[in-house]
Amino acid sequence: MITFLSGGTGTPKLLRGMQKVMDRHEISVVVNTAEDIWISGNHMSPDVDTVMYLFAGVLNTDTWWGMRNDTFTTHDEILHMGLGEYIAIGDRDRAVHIARGNMLREGTRLTNATRTLCDRFGVRENILPMSDTEVTTRVKTELGLIHYQEYWIRSKGQIPIEDVVRCSKTPPESTEEVIQAVEASDVVVIGPSNPITSITPILECRGIKEAMADKFVIAVSPFIGDAPVSGPAAALMKASGFEPTSAGTAACYKDIVDLFVHDIRDPIEVKDAIRLDTLMTGEEKSIELAEHILSLATKR
Repeated sequence: MITFLSGGTGTPKLLRGMQKVMDRHEISVVVNTAEDIWISGNHMSPDVDTVMYLFAGVLNTDTWWGMRNDTFTTHDEILHMGLGEYIAIGDRDRAVHIARGNMLREGTRLTNATRTLCDRFGVRENILPMSDTEVTTRVKTELGLIHYQEYWIRSKGQIPIEDVVRCSKTPPESTEEVIQAVEASDVVVIGPSNPITSITPILECRGIKEAMADKFVIAVSPFIGDAPVSGPAAALMKASGFEPTSAGTAACYKDIVDLFVHDIRDPIEVKDAIRLDTLMTGEEKSIELAEHILSLATKR
């Protein structure tokens, strides 16, 4: 049994390989929800949906968000009416947001809403939101505090940021389901997702670090040199006081990781780390890395 900590791009690429080399019932994924947002009256949970669509076989792996071959008729009409929907949401994807939003408004926990949606899509893996507590990642800019989605999607990550701030009405807690998944696991894998906006929000939830304390934890770096494989991780690491490298990532995860993995091309040295080909440019590369990670997990 392996539990993965995941954001929305890097770790799903690893999961694409893992589902080919593991029994899918042995995979649990704790997913970041600090990038969730209510938009056009519906609830968008981008990282959860990316993992769910991947396991359902409908993910658009050209973009690593949304559904393959989706249409955007509703989004186009919303823009035509002059409404500011700055995220392009596909029609089938929007149906999921509508269903989730309705369930949440009726008082359903996000964990249970996710389980219901996974059942509808025939997903056999155990996908778990990091918390049922609403948490939002905001970035401090010259415009003030703005939602991470506004920074990354609306502003295309082109505005300077001074800090990264997590906002919630009450301190986030790991759900009972997350704790049970971690405790039942032989290994926990922190995937190559953005350390600041994807992984740290999960680790900040009360209870998960304690559950991981006696587990063998493997972390995979999302950096090669001083550049992330994708996304704005470098700027976010700097704003959070970490070097935007694999060494900075290792420092971010200090005291919780037993084995750190970074890329064979990485010019940065990380003490006691393992080097593998982490650049998952296609399904074969994802499977190859998954096999190596699984081997490390079984030989611990």
